[in-house]
Amino acid sequence: MQSTVDCNQLVAAIGEAVVVSDARGLITLWNAAAEHMFGFAEEEALGQSLDLIIPERQRKRHWDGYDETMRTGQTKYGTQLLRVPALHKDGRTLSIAFTVALLKDEAGTAREIVAVIRDETVRWAEERDLRRRLAECEARVDEKKS
Repeated sequence: MQSTVDCNQLVAAIGEAVVVSDARGLITLWNAAAEHMFGFAEEEALGQSLDLIIPERQRKRHWDGYDETMRTGQTKYGTQLLRVPALHKDGRTLSIAFTVALLKDEAGTAREIVAVIRDETVRWAEERDLRRRLAECEARVDEKKS
């Protein structure tokens, strides 16, 4: 049995942020989960550069990778999670994880990048706290051995 999926409904309903950007890095699709995650309404995000959510210190690295992906039509982040900081509209930093997919034209040239994004800010903070607590415990054990 084959299912007919309404892709617009799927993107609107999915709990992960879905952001599509063109070859120049301008946002062409921004779903409700992206609005919730980043704080920008769809009307604010559409047509804007991805710099909207990329911290200043990450931009050169981001654009180098983005341009290379568009040039070659290949990415390793279709199957591997990329974890990076991002910006919320209110200025706070988020920790996000995402995969990407390339949308290609009839000639096979990459024309857009789709990112499916998850907010991992809470998980990242919990892991950082656990690493700190483990380091403190190890330091106490080392002190007792001395």
